Amino acid sequence: MDVIPSLARWFHFMAGIMWVGLLYYFNFVQMAALKSAMADGSAAAINRHVVPRALAWFRWASVATWLTGAALLGANFTAAFALRPGHVLIGIGAWLGTIMLVNVWALLWPAQKMVLGLVEASEAQKVAARRRAFIVSRLNLVLSFPLLFFMGAAGHSATYF
Repeated sequence: MDVIPSLARWFHFMAGIMWVGLLYYFNFVQMAALKSAMADGSAAAINRHVVPRALAWFRWASVATWLTGAALLGANFTAAFALRPGHVLIGIGAWLGTIMLVNVWALLWPAQKMVLGLVEASEAQKVAARRRAFIVSRLNLVLSFPLLFFMGAAGHSATYF
């Protein structure tokens, strides 16, 4: 076993756990917790201390996951993204991961910066940004289920495809 592919696989796995784990945290834990925190007045502390740090780990875990995944594909990168025979399962997983990465950086992060007050925005822009962040985050949540399936299926020779 080569050391570099082994390290790339380990880093891909760990970064993916971080990325998807935080995605699940935001959608299953933080959303409900912030509603309760708004009611008792403690949301400001969560938004000031927890959310920015969690979002930074989330964003950079998405990049690390994608880059290490691309490294693992190596010479098969084009075959996977072109969905060539023998690379369809991993290719679908790679496409889903790419869509999720673009969602994080092009749609989610700009909206989150407005919501958190890191960039100036009117109240109407913040309301629209909150809605966009909610929808994109839920989209990535939904995409994560087939992503995990196809990544696992590709590595375990799914015979039903």
